Amino acid sequence: MKILTLKIALLLTTAHFSLAQPALKAEEYRPRYHFTPPKNWINDPNGTIYANGEYHLFYQHNPFGNEWGHMSWGHATSKDLIRWQHLPLAIPEFTSADGKSQTAIFSGSTVVDKNNQSGLCPVGTKDCMVAIYTGNVSAGGKQTAQYQNLAYSADKGRTWTEYAHNPVLDLHTKEFRDPNVFWYAPGRKWLMAVIKPTDHQAAFYESVNLKDWKLLSLFGPMGDTTRVWECPALFEVPVEGSSAKKWVLTVSSGHRQKNYLAMQYFVGDFDGKTFTPQRQNEILYVDEGKDFYAGIPFNDRPTNRRKPIMIGWLNDWEYANKIPTTPFKGAMSVPRELSLQNTPQGYRLVQTPISLAAFRKKVTTITNMTVDKPTPLGYAGESYELEATITVGSAKKVGIRLLKSGAEESVLTYDTATQTLSFDRTHSGNVTFSDRFPSIESVRVAPQNGRLKLHLLVDKSIIEIFANDGQRVMTDLVFPTKHEGNIELFSDGGAAVFDALTVWEVK
Repeated sequence: MKILTLKIALLLTTAHFSLAQPALKAEEYRPRYHFTPPKNWINDPNGTIYANGEYHLFYQHNPFGNEWGHMSWGHATSKDLIRWQHLPLAIPEFTSADGKSQTAIFSGSTVVDKNNQSGLCPVGTKDCMVAIYTGNVSAGGKQTAQYQNLAYSADKGRTWTEYAHNPVLDLHTKEFRDPNVFWYAPGRKWLMAVIKPTDHQAAFYESVNLKDWKLLSLFGPMGDTTRVWECPALFEVPVEGSSAKKWVLTVSSGHRQKNYLAMQYFVGDFDGKTFTPQRQNEILYVDEGKDFYAGIPFNDRPTNRRKPIMIGWLNDWEYANKIPTTPFKGAMSVPRELSLQNTPQGYRLVQTPISLAAFRKKVTTITNMTVDKPTPLGYAGESYELEATITVGSAKKVGIRLLKSGAEESVLTYDTATQTLSFDRTHSGNVTFSDRFPSIESVRVAPQNGRLKLHLLVDKSIIEIFANDGQRVMTDLVFPTKHEGNIELFSDGGAAVFDALTVWEVK
């Protein structure tokens, strides 16, 4: 057995703690309150868990460069999910003993094995933290295998040891990845959801010791199969207005109508063996923007918290390596609390960002403002939270221009005739690095008693949009070349009333 952190961790900087990361030079697109690494590439969140009084975020990371490669697990911890302490690399890519192959550390999850029942950690370990990840094996520059491995930590995730008898689950295929493991209390066992990507299937396994796994069932193909499936998660979500819960299965894949990557979800029942969706032919998406992917919930949240919390990677594989950020590339969403609404169309996911109240300062508030032409708000900034309630009135279109510097702007528009909310980033700044980046994304949002509610998280290069209390969500990156950061309200074809609008600067 070997300590995985030794070779690479010594090359990295020591722990770094800050909300705004002031120890680094302030880069043009570094967000203030969204997680980013100190430097280099990141993608999928991994191993998200609450343990020993802190949240752990592991993530796909290239410790050597600002593009995808040398996949390893980065690591950070937090008490509040906003301020993060960066820790040394957790589990690095490693080379076989004969030097002929490399194993990259692909996506996975972590669990806490109470009292070390698996025997993985040294005798006497109270809580053994276990990582279950995909080992992606390559030789001569070609991928040769994907299987599931274990690593374990007896010191709260600070150092990791590879299990001597890896792999623990191997189908002898090149496409089998992203295990998501959790403790299933009714059956007193561990459950794993893992993906067979090209088969568009989620496979469910059980284990009593984390080392020996038995197949329970397969789910799929179903829903959107336009792209390979990745990064599954199976978890219970409370139904609003009741004490009921339903099971939700999320899968990262594609968006059939919009032809880009996205996350889809299925709502149904799980009996400890088989997941049964509520409707066979339903296709539902977590986020209708282009830049939310591979989201997973945090395991083992405190028992007094009913709602699961999900965090996702903010980028898109169509241009992920090309986005103009340095010395880092990639960010995570503000974590989102999840619930379900029981609607006439079936259960629907509701997402609301965790509270930023402890980090914000109110700077602008308006009430009952009638808007029938472009109206500057009188606030300029690039990292803020905005909430608005709008009575659409006689307007044909009403909206907000964000991060506006002259003709450079990111535009959120509501069309009252079609009841669609659109986000236009075609004139948002630097859009030339990829022909797949300029876009206008739309989603249907029905008004509530003639009103539209918006909750926006704007953070330098990130815009997260929550409509009607999180019933619809869009997330998109933007890269302004000018930084006046103005906000402008507008209405076309009639007047709309901004019943209430508040902007908080986020520190």
